[in-house]
Amino acid sequence: MNIQEYFKRINFTSKVSPTKEVLFELQSNHLENIPFENLDIHYGSKIELNLDKIFDKIVTRKRGGFCYELNSIFNELLIKIGFKTFLISARVYNKNGTYGQEFDHMAIIVEIDTKLFLVDVGFGKFTFEPLELIINQSQLDKYGNFMIDKWNNKYYRVNRLEHNKIIPEYIFEFNEKQLIEFEEMCKFHQSNHESHFTKNKVISISKPNGRITLTNTNLKITEGDETKIVNFNELEFDRYLYKYFNIRIEK
Repeated sequence: MNIQEYFKRINFTSKVSPTKEVLFELQSNHLENIPFENLDIHYGSKIELNLDKIFDKIVTRKRGGFCYELNSIFNELLIKIGFKTFLISARVYNKNGTYGQEFDHMAIIVEIDTKLFLVDVGFGKFTFEPLELIINQSQLDKYGNFMIDKWNNKYYRVNRLEHNKIIPEYIFEFNEKQLIEFEEMCKFHQSNHESHFTKNKVISISKPNGRITLTNTNLKITEGDETKIVNFNELEFDRYLYKYFNIRIEK
């Protein structure tokens, strides 16, 4: 991995050290420069959990990715810098009140000076900065209020707090996982009709004052309190993809 190329990709120019300040800046810079996207699934390109291939896609070819790609390569960067980290498996909350399978999502735990942080650059609009792993305490973030609690004796639960209501995001075990353990679910999300990733194209990125999200026939641009929505014919998708994300997909 060429660390300097990675830093250039996320516009990171600060002094490098394994500190909380650097971790928080790295995550926010990552979110504002590398999009969350599932386009390879819809354009017939296989996603493999190979760090060299992921680096080439995200850093060299300036694409985005989904959780298995974004968090695995970001975790590798953190390790190279000197952070103490490990990957975790998470199960994403479904609208019917259940949670997905094990390895449904990948996230990162980072330890700094005996404090633990949940780091996630692969969940779309989630937290802008890492969440400290403390229980039942609201943590105010640029993207809202979040709280981690215990779902049961086995799992921690990450929640969004809105209007005094708890909205679950996902649950996770505090157990280190290896990249290879996510391969089966990575394949599932690329090929199974039950996966929401196979249903529609999506690419989304955080901006300093909002967010840009593009789906099959819809463009949503949020700036501050204003939201602009553009509906279009799906044949125009590639044009919008290049205009707003500077990406051309090889077909």
